[in-house]
Amino acid sequence: MKPDKIDVIRFLELSETIQIADVRSPSEFNFGHIPGAVNIPLFDDKEREAVGIKFKKKGRSAAIIEGLKYAGPALVSKLKLGLKIADNGKLLVHCWRGGMRSEAMAWLFSLSDLEVNVLDGGYKSYRHHILESLSEKRKMIVLGGMTGSSKTHILSYLKSSGQQVLDLERLANHKGSAFGALGQPPQPTTEQFGNMLYNDLKKQNSNLPFWVEDESRNIGSIFMPDTFYLNMQETPTIVLVMDIKTRLPLLIEEYSAYPTEALETSVLKISKRLGGDKTKDAIKAIDEADFAKAIELVLYYYDKAYLFGLKKKESKNIIYINTDTSDIKSNALKVLDAARSIKW
Repeated sequence: MKPDKIDVIRFLELSETIQIADVRSPSEFNFGHIPGAVNIPLFDDKEREAVGIKFKKKGRSAAIIEGLKYAGPALVSKLKLGLKIADNGKLLVHCWRGGMRSEAMAWLFSLSDLEVNVLDGGYKSYRHHILESLSEKRKMIVLGGMTGSSKTHILSYLKSSGQQVLDLERLANHKGSAFGALGQPPQPTTEQFGNMLYNDLKKQNSNLPFWVEDESRNIGSIFMPDTFYLNMQETPTIVLVMDIKTRLPLLIEEYSAYPTEALETSVLKISKRLGGDKTKDAIKAIDEADFAKAIELVLYYYDKAYLFGLKKKESKNIIYINTDTSDIKSNALKVLDAARSIKW
């Protein structure tokens, strides 16, 4: 029985309860995949390349024969893995375009009486779908403030209070500065970040606003989808205004725990913007464990950069909140109170 091909909307609906088998090569999968999918590659990277060359030179039939040479001996292990991950005898399958690889693997899985559905258009159609979705206008509130304003902690408090929150830095495994990689796991690719962003967005109630932290276009090595970022620039932004002395204690507590070498390496990443003298002074302060001085020197650059970024937003969309405390709950309540004035 030939497996059914279904469109991306239906495929993603079914993926809520049925496991996805991504049959592309490992490098394709690692570059970007549907969150939750399991990689059961028909070919490894070298095999895929060899089959592709054969297809270009000799055509489809020759490529199939070449592919069977590689895949044939491993079909048993691939089938066993498919059976292991299948939910209630069902499995979703896709490759890049929904062509030979997904059809071949779907045929293999169906031999063991698994009910298999194949994504029409493959992963390519999925990417087209999510990029369209990410470009849509949504009810979004951006929480802004200079480095050390505890925006991440405030968003966590808002989430625990029942607000919808989209944690971009968690998805990116990065805190969004030259120091943002400290203590974080490796970053995903930009493509995979987009996939995870879509996955989190679709869980939100579109009738209600959700909160995000104000970010640059890039978070570490990751670039946000262009239209999503532009929408962030046009949406209401609530900015916490907090002086350096109020911000310093939490920043000292957070960053003094990291090794000296890691902190100095991070400072050097912004040395051109910080300036030679300030860079030397910051590194010296770190060596002497004078973290307050080092952080104040670095904040000189980050505060200036953040204020410059705010100028790119429409002033009518910005609400400023002055605060003289670093207390998370107190500032979260101020932020919530300000949000009540937003007209949707």
